[in-house]
Amino acid sequence: MSYQIIEKELIDKYHVPAPRYTSYPTVPYWDKEVPSEKEWSNSVKLSFDQSNKKDGISIYVHLPYCESLCTYCGCNTRITKNHKVEDPYIIAVLKEWSLYNKLFDEKPVIREIHLGGGTPTFFSPENLTVLIEGLLLNSELHPDAEFSFEAHPGNTRLEHLETLYKLGFKRLSLGVQDFDPLVQLIINRIQTYEQVQEVTEQAREVGYYSVNFDLIYGLPKQTLEGIESTINKTLILKPDRIAFYSYAHVPWIKPGQRRYTEQDLPSVEMKQELYEKGREMLTKAGYEEIGMDHFALKTDSLYEAEVTGKLHRNFMGYTHNYTRLMIGLGVSSISDTWSAFAQNEKKVEDYLSVVNSGHLPVFKGHFLNEEDLLVRTHILNIMCRGYTSWAESAMQHPAITESIERLKPLEDDGLIALGESSLTVSPKGKRFLRNICMAMDARLWANKPTTTMFSMAG
Repeated sequence: MSYQIIEKELIDKYHVPAPRYTSYPTVPYWDKEVPSEKEWSNSVKLSFDQSNKKDGISIYVHLPYCESLCTYCGCNTRITKNHKVEDPYIIAVLKEWSLYNKLFDEKPVIREIHLGGGTPTFFSPENLTVLIEGLLLNSELHPDAEFSFEAHPGNTRLEHLETLYKLGFKRLSLGVQDFDPLVQLIINRIQTYEQVQEVTEQAREVGYYSVNFDLIYGLPKQTLEGIESTINKTLILKPDRIAFYSYAHVPWIKPGQRRYTEQDLPSVEMKQELYEKGREMLTKAGYEEIGMDHFALKTDSLYEAEVTGKLHRNFMGYTHNYTRLMIGLGVSSISDTWSAFAQNEKKVEDYLSVVNSGHLPVFKGHFLNEEDLLVRTHILNIMCRGYTSWAESAMQHPAITESIERLKPLEDDGLIALGESSLTVSPKGKRFLRNICMAMDARLWANKPTTTMFSMAG
């Protein structure tokens, strides 16, 4: 893939607040009415019955605990050094899973498990064993099952790697963010290159076939020289995948980001330079740009999935495994039945209380209507395949006709090509996937936000 140079005028024009589109509708546009436990259970059971035997199901487990606060982080976390919290939390997650299992008439076929956080490796190898063995009990594994977890380079021990590998994990994602000591200091995420190198090499020796690095551009105190050094060090270790995310500055949501001010952040122009420098270095080093924010070597399954049109995106990010049903376990986790979403209680105490009372801990959700399902399909196609098409019958649907009008300026800028009933993202347009999807976001345009709800695109 040739490296695309993007004009500054386009970058400035499309540098606007935009959703990341891990779902459609996006969470701020979910219905205000909370689904009842019965309504949600029925949606889960229907999705399970339709897809379990064929595709299996995905499970995401949110493990929220961290020993220190990374100030850049936008995730749902609980900061503590008290590891006595591990046992009751693991027990509650397995109770929640048992509540879902009561809905099923057959054994769940597990295709994906992903441990996110927080810091999954906050938990001891022994407790992670209890968790995974509990999830796998009375379940079957899909022939293409794949397990992955997020790892903190500072506390992931060889014992973690060996234990999870024996339990079926073959992929891990290391939260690197940046190797610059000054950046690490201000975001309170201090880890040495040697620590990252050690975990990476140990993982490969144990047998993990895919290692991902999370890198972030736009962090406070980041410089062009610093990002170049970070990428060069990354290339030495040659992870199979790289997620190169834009820092989302949302201090009104995450107060920890108030440790620094906007003056500490790179300017809009500098942030774009940081991204373009990293993107150029990665593509020249043999990494292929996958969907949005992701890069992979041609030997990685994520690249193969994009080439074969099997790339999928859900609340866990990009994956090569499609499942209709994704069950989110743990505090704040989001589940997806394709026709409905539900999010768990966001406070640990509330989550534990509801689960231990014998109820699913859902506090928020959304049932997709016909228009939602139509738009969701097109946005997912754009995010994963860079292409979508609509049937002739859909051409008269307001969601399509109005989207086409909003898309025409993007076509004029060379970001997309519109056919009679199709949309194709150009190589240049891949840089602006969030903006392209936003043009198709019927709910956003029907109710434009009056306050800042999303991070900036790019």
